[in-house]
Amino acid sequence: MRTAKLRRTTGETDVAVVLDLDGAGKSEISTGCGFLDHMLTLFARHGRFDLTVQAKGDTWVDDHHTVEDVGITLGDAFAKALGDKRGVTRYGSAILPMDEALILTAVDLSGRGLLCYDLAIPTEKVGAFDTQLVGEFFAAFARRADLTLHIKQLAGANSHHIIEGAFKSLARSLRAAVAIDPAAAGEVPSTKGVL
Repeated sequence: MRTAKLRRTTGETDVAVVLDLDGAGKSEISTGCGFLDHMLTLFARHGRFDLTVQAKGDTWVDDHHTVEDVGITLGDAFAKALGDKRGVTRYGSAILPMDEALILTAVDLSGRGLLCYDLAIPTEKVGAFDTQLVGEFFAAFARRADLTLHIKQLAGANSHHIIEGAFKSLARSLRAAVAIDPAAAGEVPSTKGVL
């Protein structure tokens, strides 16, 4: 079973994540940040990951600590669930349209946490959500999941659509990358023998 159950508690947040990579896309998300809840719900659905996220944070300051710590904990959960990555496809990519927005993501389960981020989000807020936090979430997630993540906006004018397209595209890319490759079952997909 490729699953993980983690909890991260700091002076700013308390985050619990339960993840099943081989799920059906079911989710139960409550972070105190409505827009993040929406993004994680569709992330689980499009990735076919069963995902529970419960977070409490100092949102009276702002959403920064909560969003970043959810990214950290979710990344840790992916790393734990993947283990030594034996048998995985390793790479995944998707070009996803979300109305006028077109987002490309590519993932390598490389063991090297890196984010290359190119979203031009035109507004500072979507509802009450600070759009600067999108990059913070993806950076925290990529570092802690030990994966290389490229996110590139090819088109888009609506902030909500751009961000939603990025989360959906990432989910689809990860779904492909974490899939077991029947032709390489039991093998680590690297000439080094380790990822």
